[in-house]
Amino acid sequence: MSFTYKRILSYFLRGLLFLTPLAVTVYVIYAIFIFLDGLIPVPIPGIGILMVLALITFIGYLASLFFTKPFFEWFERGVFKIPLVNLLYTSIKDLMGAFVGEKKKFSSPVIVQISENLSRLGFITQEDMSNIGEPELVAVYFPHSYNVSGNVFLVPKDKIKPLKGVKSTDVMKFMVSGGVSSLR
Repeated sequence: MSFTYKRILSYFLRGLLFLTPLAVTVYVIYAIFIFLDGLIPVPIPGIGILMVLALITFIGYLASLFFTKPFFEWFERGVFKIPLVNLLYTSIKDLMGAFVGEKKKFSSPVIVQISENLSRLGFITQEDMSNIGEPELVAVYFPHSYNVSGNVFLVPKDKIKPLKGVKSTDVMKFMVSGGVSSLR
């Protein structure tokens, strides 16, 4: 009889392991959809999100046009002059640019030797720190596992070894999952 309970518990845990990530993923996508759809209140579900996506695309188009680009640059210069807004705006813009901009910052995964027996995975975010008088140092970002945060360390170039043949997205997933996801 004990055998049957262990088998049922095993099936339950296996089902939980399959359904929990699926349910959380579906819920997060649903919540994002509802939030975006609610930004522009229209009575037909889904039209609000299409309008938001169209608006974002249109603003991106305007920001890239020759004759409207100066207006967007003027607007940014105005934002840069407001003390607290400047800090928040530039931080968010730099973070977004690291993932989707022309100069993606998390595209260079590396192994950093911390000590003789300890290494850590990270991403080079600045190849040259000459602007602060340290040309021999490199800025490396180390994401935290199971968190949306991390640390930036300035590391000597000779302690860094680039990872070849590995996608940076796989390295990020490996690090954020605490090493549970596999590196392909």
